[in-house]
Amino acid sequence: MSFRNIKRIGIGILLTLCVGLAIAGAVQFFALKYLLEDNFQKRVALWEQSQKIAEMEEKLQIFRVINDFQSGFNQKEKGVLTSVIYDESKKYGFDPFLILALILSESSFKKYQESEMGAQGLLQIKPSLASDLAQRMDWEWKGEFTLFDPAFNIKLGALHLFKLFLKYKDLKKALVAYNMGENALQLRLESGEPLPTYFVKKVLKNYQNLKNKYPKAPANES
Repeated sequence: MSFRNIKRIGIGILLTLCVGLAIAGAVQFFALKYLLEDNFQKRVALWEQSQKIAEMEEKLQIFRVINDFQSGFNQKEKGVLTSVIYDESKKYGFDPFLILALILSESSFKKYQESEMGAQGLLQIKPSLASDLAQRMDWEWKGEFTLFDPAFNIKLGALHLFKLFLKYKDLKKALVAYNMGENALQLRLESGEPLPTYFVKKVLKNYQNLKNKYPKAPANES
């Protein structure tokens, strides 16, 4: 056999080996890529499932509070309230128990509660304030009786509390302003008078009582 033939055969073998190695490498690469993607997708699916379970558990807690304290709501209304309180709390970064505690403090969960000062509904909002907030947010306003719509009342109340918290950067001051009005709070701050504490203590006590009475379910150990 001539040197040229031997060289040709050697090159052929070498090319075959290179192609084989390249194919094997590609197979390993795509196998690894598939395993990584599959593992990632499984982790994402598990995370999404755990989030859904956590949401269901939190909504169940909210529903239990509503069911225990409400006055005059049917099952469908309780379900709507549960979703609204959960959604609005998450939207503004509040603990849902804070909104529940505020409702308990303001109206004791009585749908048609109205104060001597004219504040209405679950979160005791005055029609003038509610109308202004609704117009700013481009929400439909059908007059003061709109405040007796529990879901709409909660949306307005949560938004109002959030705006006050942004303005004063302090939850206690936000609660004082929610209760007595921004102008009254501003006068107190400017004059150096001590801020009233009754309403704030009432809300925070209700909040702590709710947290104690309706604790989160312990996480399952994997």
